[in-house]
Amino acid sequence: MSIVVTGATGHLGRHVVRQLLDKVPADQVTAVVRNRDKAADLADLGVRLAVADYNAPETFDSVFAADDRVLLISGNEFDKGRVRQHTVVIEAAKKAGVALLAYTSAPSSLKATLADDHRATEEVMVGSGVPYTLLRNGWYHENYTEQLAPVLEHGAVVQAAGEGRISSASRADYAAAAVAVLTGEGHENTAYELGGDEAWSFAEYAAELSRQTGREITYNPVSVEDYTGILTGAGVPGPLADVFAGVDAAIGKGELVVSTGDLSRLAGRPTTPLAEAVAVALKG
Repeated sequence: MSIVVTGATGHLGRHVVRQLLDKVPADQVTAVVRNRDKAADLADLGVRLAVADYNAPETFDSVFAADDRVLLISGNEFDKGRVRQHTVVIEAAKKAGVALLAYTSAPSSLKATLADDHRATEEVMVGSGVPYTLLRNGWYHENYTEQLAPVLEHGAVVQAAGEGRISSASRADYAAAAVAVLTGEGHENTAYELGGDEAWSFAEYAAELSRQTGREITYNPVSVEDYTGILTGAGVPGPLADVFAGVDAAIGKGELVVSTGDLSRLAGRPTTPLAEAVAVALKG
């Protein structure tokens, strides 16, 4: 039996692999990667590498084995048909007879276009007959804290979310939940709604940035249309800008508030406060 993590060289995947090594021996962990060279640091940790690509079904023919536990980390190639990509992995997992297939989805409350691929992937998983766990991940702190340069340059947080609130958490928090499922028992055919313990607004985010930098940083709410224009003006492709702006509109409607407590329960600890994520980003 192996624990297999797809997308292992991504931000979330690396967290999952490293946290797994605190629970199981390295030779029981397989990291699925597209580029072996980019996974040298993972290989140095002693984990096994499997080279496979969501866009090439044949590369998954021998990746999984019976009784494996697999984490399918959702792809980020929005223009390449993510449901088709995910189905490649699901079908390979079914053929191999894996014991569990976990998937990083989106909260059921999120109705934005971004969630469509997740809902469709969930349908394929549930219909496959493979024992599944749906890890419906909320938003990441890092979606914002890793984009601080323009905020600090202009002294403003610009979003189209109005007064909406977000239950975000750190990637490490979501990784901890995934590791708990992959190494624990009783998670088959279950869905978890995952989000941070404390929801926050962009006005509060701007205030926290002001507090930690000693500078005045304001929240400048704009319309969804204006935000789309800002994104495309910054070089974001139109379809992707529409997706991001749609998420902001969803935040304004409260669709990324997750209050189940599932994330902290699975992680076995409180989730990372936004203020802590801001502090780490500012030091970086």
